[in-house]
Amino acid sequence: MITLLKKEIFSFLNSLIGYIVMVVFITTIGLFMWVFPGDFNVFDAGYANIDTLFIVAPWVFMFLAPAITMKSFSDELKTGTIELLLTKPLSDWQIILGKYFAGALLILLSLIPTFIYYTSIKDLAIPIGNVDTGAIWGSYLGLLFLSTCFVSIGLFSSAISSNQIVSFIIGVFLSFFMFIGFESIAALNIFGSVDLLITNLGINEHYISMSRGVLDTRDMLYFLSLIFFFLLLTKFRLSSRKW
Repeated sequence: MITLLKKEIFSFLNSLIGYIVMVVFITTIGLFMWVFPGDFNVFDAGYANIDTLFIVAPWVFMFLAPAITMKSFSDELKTGTIELLLTKPLSDWQIILGKYFAGALLILLSLIPTFIYYTSIKDLAIPIGNVDTGAIWGSYLGLLFLSTCFVSIGLFSSAISSNQIVSFIIGVFLSFFMFIGFESIAALNIFGSVDLLITNLGINEHYISMSRGVLDTRDMLYFLSLIFFFLLLTKFRLSSRKW
C-alpha cells in the first residue's frame, strides 16, 4: 500500500493537478479575505477573524476534492489497467486506502499555507493575539474532516465511471448533497419531529459544531463513519469487477 501511496502522490506532484489545487484554494480564500469587498473581507468587516476561510473553504473543496480524485479509478477503467491493478498482490482495501490517503495528503498540503492567514489575523487583532485560538483549531480539524469526506466521495464517484468528467460531476453532486442537501430537506418542515435527525445526517451540521471549538466525539464519529461508508461503497464496486 505504501508503494501505491507514493506512486499516487508523485503522480499528483509530477502533474499540474496537485499544484493547481493548492494554488486555486489559497488564491480563492485570499481573494475573499483581503481583496473582494463584502462581509467576507477582513477590512470591511472591521474586526480580525479568520471565519472567511472556514465559510468559503467547504464550497471550494466541494469542487477541488472531486477534481483530485476523478482520475483515481476512472483512468484505470478507461485504459483497462484496473484489471492489472486488481491482480497485483494488494487487497482491495490497500488499493483504496492508498489512493484515499494520497488525496487526503494533498488536501492537507493545501491547508498548511493558510496558517499565514491565521498569523496575519493575530497581528491585526487589538490587542495583538486576541483571537479565539480554540475555535480556530476546532474549525481547522472540522475542515480537514470535511475535505477528506469529499475525497472519499470523489473516490467512489471515480470508481463508478470510466469518464473523468462524469466522475467529477457525480462527485460534486454527492458532495453538495451530503454537505447541504439534508439540511435543505429538513427545512421543508414536512417530516415533523424527524427534521432534526435528517439535519444531523448532513455534513454541515457536524462541521458547524466542530467550528465552535468543542470537539464532540459524536461529530468525529460521524465523519469517520461517512468516510468509511463511501470507501466501503468503493470496495463493493471494485469487488463487483472480479466476477
